[in-house]
Amino acid sequence: MAGRYEYKVEEIREGLIGGKMSGDKLEKTLNGRAREGWQLKAITAVEVKGRVGPGGVEGVLITFERPLT
Repeated sequence: MAGRYEYKVEEIREGLIGGKMSGDKLEKTLNGRAREGWQLKAITAVEVKGRVGPGGVEGVLITFERPLT
């Protein structure tokens, strides 16, 4: 039987209305999930819904994977 996995997808953007993505924020997210046993699968740049106004802001979707226990 092939290995079974679970996945987690996180949306990250800087601030309420966008702005430059912080490398520190991304690094903290990656390291925090790694401590929980998640492995980075993919990072995808996307336009995500802003919290203020009708438009979107630049952000990233981070996909993590870990084996089911």
